[in-house]
Amino acid sequence: MTYSLIKNRLDKGKTIILDGGIGGELQKVGAKMDQGLWCGRCSIDSPDELLKVHKSYINAGADVITANTYASTPISMKKYGYDDLITKCNYESVKIAKVAAEGKNVSVAGSVSTYGYFYKDGTEKMKPSFNEHLKILTDSGVDLIILEAMSSQADIVEALVECSNKINLPIWLSISCVFDKNKKINLGYDDDINKDKPKIYENLEESLSRFKKLHSGPILVAHSNMSVTGEAVKILKKHHDNIIGAYPNRGYFVKPHWKFTDNIKPNDYLESAKNWVSSGAQIIGGCCGIGVEEIKALSILKN
Repeated sequence: MTYSLIKNRLDKGKTIILDGGIGGELQKVGAKMDQGLWCGRCSIDSPDELLKVHKSYINAGADVITANTYASTPISMKKYGYDDLITKCNYESVKIAKVAAEGKNVSVAGSVSTYGYFYKDGTEKMKPSFNEHLKILTDSGVDLIILEAMSSQADIVEALVECSNKINLPIWLSISCVFDKNKKINLGYDDDINKDKPKIYENLEESLSRFKKLHSGPILVAHSNMSVTGEAVKILKKHHDNIIGAYPNRGYFVKPHWKFTDNIKPNDYLESAKNWVSSGAQIIGGCCGIGVEEIKALSILKN
């Protein structure tokens, strides 16, 4: 499906349901995880399981499914010795997602993430890899791109957005947020079970003032704890003059697996999501640790 139906619904103020985490669901169905790439090779190593996950999300009511390209960034694949599989791995991931969506009113998003990128390397060294990933996914025929810049500093987010401005596809931007000790909301992340304190980069409002100079499309709070998501959505609504959304996580990443914590019932997740929608969020889904049952519960939000 082209993006036009999604855009039309968003323009009318309707709610769009995004899928949930891919890696966690792949674990549940027995897919092979890679020590370096996590779920990044599943399009090659576990294609049947990947197709099953996509179909499960579609059956649960997702309007947009995300191809399994989050961890298959060119920089990470080169790091772990998979240089020759960069294009194949990403193309196969998109192909599998498109097979799942065939004949359905479902759009396929390509994930271009900052997985494997480190601030010490400098943004100029990152840009060629960002550009390469964007080109591969554009050529593969995705309907839109989600820039999954969760866990990244503002400079890296800006570099990724700048690269995405060169392509002719709808772009959604996802960022992660945390509370500081004063309960102020910041750009940052908190998904490392080995660290007592969250990683804090800068005040969220300051970050948004930077991002909106480069990006006018949807911005989503993603890969963030449930506790911070609701407040972050309110800040997005106040400072971003376009579509906003939310897809939080639950649990922690301990390579090569996602560890599930916080036993949130699907109906509890739905009740939280209703608050995000009331605060202005139009795109609702889930990130790592949020699965098919939660997305099924969210489907009632379609209006």
